[in-house]
Amino acid sequence: MMLDTALSLERFAWHAGRHADLSVQSLALSSDPAYVSVRNRFSATLAETVTCSDEGAFVTSWGYRLGTTEDVESAAARLAFLLAALPA
Repeated sequence: MMLDTALSLERFAWHAGRHADLSVQSLALSSDPAYVSVRNRFSATLAETVTCSDEGAFVTSWGYRLGTTEDVESAAARLAFLLAALPA
């Protein structure tokens, strides 16, 4: 079965948006590769773009592996930690 990366990124964006200090800036599911952009609400510089690999790993724009589609909530929490956001 093929992984639905668009659905996985939607789920990631939802979990990231639950963190009080994070704001989902864009969810580009039709781009190649599809991505979600998230930033800390209180900083213009604390932002990250996340993609989802075909293997089901959420990866930052600088290549850091946040986690997998098997535990989307934990992957979003790791991004929140990196962007200095409060827990969900």
